[in-house]
Amino acid sequence: MGSTSLAVGRGEVFGFLGPNGAGKTTTISILCTLVRKTAGEAYVAGTEVDRDPSEVRRRIGLVFQDPSLDDQLTARENLELHGQIYGVPSALRKQRIDELLQVVELADRASSQVRTFSGGMKRRLEIARGVLHHPQVLFLDEPTLGLDPQTRKHIWSYLQDVRKREGITLFMTTHYMDEAEFCDRIAIIDHGKIVALGSPSELKAKVGGDVVTVTTGDSRATAMEIAERFGMTALVDNGSLRIEVPDGAAFLPRLVRELTVPVQTVALSRPSLDDVFLKLTGHAIRSEGSDFDKAMMRNMGRIMGRGPRR
Repeated sequence: MGSTSLAVGRGEVFGFLGPNGAGKTTTISILCTLVRKTAGEAYVAGTEVDRDPSEVRRRIGLVFQDPSLDDQLTARENLELHGQIYGVPSALRKQRIDELLQVVELADRASSQVRTFSGGMKRRLEIARGVLHHPQVLFLDEPTLGLDPQTRKHIWSYLQDVRKREGITLFMTTHYMDEAEFCDRIAIIDHGKIVALGSPSELKAKVGGDVVTVTTGDSRATAMEIAERFGMTALVDNGSLRIEVPDGAAFLPRLVRELTVPVQTVALSRPSLDDVFLKLTGHAIRSEGSDFDKAMMRNMGRIMGRGPRR
């Protein structure tokens, strides 16, 4: 990422946002010791990732985008296996498993095979597994992808609870803008560079004023007319046009009245993180498959098999 510097504070919930090819997968892969960086320095929990990767692995937890549990094992057996791999002492391991099953509300299903679990239950178990060995940083790759809105909300409730209980730092990727609202700070990365960094409210302040969204039968012609007639730039977003204006209530009637292109729909809203992303990158964020997840799965044996024991 060139000379760009990035620091995430202890106990922070940090979100990493960017489209395919932006560089966030590479960045996280470097932080998780999967890829060696070509320049600069990268530290995780005070340890330089290339100088002591084993120590970094000991200090991090991982929650993959795709399911990575053994669905033939029970919930307890999955956690037991993870604890053994990370060398958590037997007595402490049992205590931690009991405690975390309570935290994610799976104590009553501890002896059930994971194959009988819903997607939300599996994700909760993966969160418990990710923090079982007392990591200082928990990396989450699209932690609620594919879950319904209610389950996503519950998952974030568990994550916030785990964060407070464990004093852990959460570093996540997501393309859900509403999910990014849970972050203390967000970095937007595009074409290998961080184009914005700040809290959700700070980033939305970059847009300012109001956002008018208009749909017509010809977005290109409408954008040209808006530029000529009003001196404003309209950004195309999935067939609609978004316009930043200081006073939406005053501008909207004028827009509808003066446009020569027939207006199909029009809406007025306060700036959202979608608007921020669109303004800064020129395109809407897209749902993406996780190269990071695939890389992590390929290297799972290496990470766990060579990690230091406690």
